[in-house]
Amino acid sequence: MKYMILSYGTQQDYDVLSGKDAEGQPAWSPADVAAMHQFMEAFNKELEESGELVETRGLVAPVHTRRLHLRDGVPVVTDGPYAETQEVLAGYWIVECDSFDRATEIAGRLSKCPSPGGVWDGSVTDVRPIAEGGADLGF
Repeated sequence: MKYMILSYGTQQDYDVLSGKDAEGQPAWSPADVAAMHQFMEAFNKELEESGELVETRGLVAPVHTRRLHLRDGVPVVTDGPYAETQEVLAGYWIVECDSFDRATEIAGRLSKCPSPGGVWDGSVTDVRPIAEGGADLGF
C-alpha cells in the first residue's frame, strides 16, 4: 500500500530558514540549516535503500502560491500566502510499505530532525493512505 506523509510549516518557518528573523523566531544559522539538510538527505536515502521511498518533494515558500476560488463559475486567482491559515503544506513523501503502522513509524522519525531551540516542537505531520482506485475512496 502507498501512503503520503505530509509535512506542514508556515511562511515564518521559510523566513527563518532563509536567514530572516520572523515574529519572535530568530533566523537559523547556516550550520542549523545544514544539519536539517543532512538529516533529510539521510532520512530519504534510508527510505530509498529500504525500497519504501516512491517520491519526495519539498515545496517552495507560501508567498509563491496561487490559490483558485470558483466564484459564479469563474476561477478567481489569489496570490499566497493563504489568508485563512498560517500552516501550509511544506513537503511530502510517498512511501510504499507493509502497513499504516509502518508509514506512521516512518513519519514519526521526522520528529528527530534537528532544529535550534526546538522550533519544530508542535509541528504537524499527516499520514494518509493513497487510493489506488475508486473503491479505495470509501464512498
